[in-house]
Amino acid sequence: MPLQRRERPAKPATIKDIARSLGVSISTVSRAMRDFPDVNPDTKQAVLDMAKQLDYQPNQVALSLVTRHTHSIGVIVPNLDYFFATAVRGIDEIALEAGYTVLTCQSNESYGREITNTQRLLNSQVDGLIVSLSSATSNVDHMRRLMTRGVPLVLFDRVATDLDATKVVLDNHDGAMQAVNHLFEQGCRRIAYLAGPPSFSISNQRKDGYLAALRQHGLPVNEDLIIHCEFDQAHAYRATEQLLASGQQPDAIFTVSDRLAIGALLALRHRGQRVPEDVALVGFNDEPVASLLTPTLSSVSQPAFEMGKVAAQLFLEQLNSESILPPRTIVLKPVLVVRESSLKRRP
Repeated sequence: MPLQRRERPAKPATIKDIARSLGVSISTVSRAMRDFPDVNPDTKQAVLDMAKQLDYQPNQVALSLVTRHTHSIGVIVPNLDYFFATAVRGIDEIALEAGYTVLTCQSNESYGREITNTQRLLNSQVDGLIVSLSSATSNVDHMRRLMTRGVPLVLFDRVATDLDATKVVLDNHDGAMQAVNHLFEQGCRRIAYLAGPPSFSISNQRKDGYLAALRQHGLPVNEDLIIHCEFDQAHAYRATEQLLASGQQPDAIFTVSDRLAIGALLALRHRGQRVPEDVALVGFNDEPVASLLTPTLSSVSQPAFEMGKVAAQLFLEQLNSESILPPRTIVLKPVLVVRESSLKRRP
């Protein structure tokens, strides 16, 4: 059976094809496509109609050489758990409306990987970066170099306090105070705090709110009730067992994240502690799993989607400004969501 010849696919249409079809110059087509005001409106519409008819697709690489923009935004997050995945959705919504593409990388809580991702995104010619720092990042010289080179940069959620960049953050101090105030109202007086790594700014902000609430109610600060651990369930489990075995029996535990709260809940069950009757529990982030646990988990909710949208809006303001904008810090407010795990005193 003879082989059938396959037709060579038609070449993509170019602005030369549009110009030839309309009998106008290539420069006229180019100016019409870029909405220059000196092009006659009828000519401009004819160009757009012909581009649609020929299925013309702009060459983004060539266009980026002219505009110096690739219309892509690099995003680096520690991981793609519920909070950061939701924040990236917020970034993507604003980016899509503005005609931008989002390229997302995970640092996996690694400082070295964060640096590698930064360089790879820059090599991909992104127009700038939106970043939430890893828990291992204490040196932000790589971000400082970006700013020196004029690369648009917005930090969100996990930020560096010593970097004079535009930031979108949560009022972590207030969120922790809401949690501890609620536990005090439930009759709790020995409130433990499962914190993140000692150098982690968000954990320390929440710790400051925790301590402020204790002092506000005249409760003593007991350092034995504050345990630092990594951001995973297994570390929280061991930290809770350590807390219970030390003889420092708490009547409540506040955790820096819901992931740690789940580890604490499992450890409390293993030790025969009832939640909330023996030990009340409050997490932070209000992930969907919080309402599926038994008992359901009280947690401080943070507006992740809104945080992503605001970060993207600030980024585009920087990118499209004709002058260098001064750094801004936008602070969003958390809300405590009360569920069964902290209700010692039933309404």
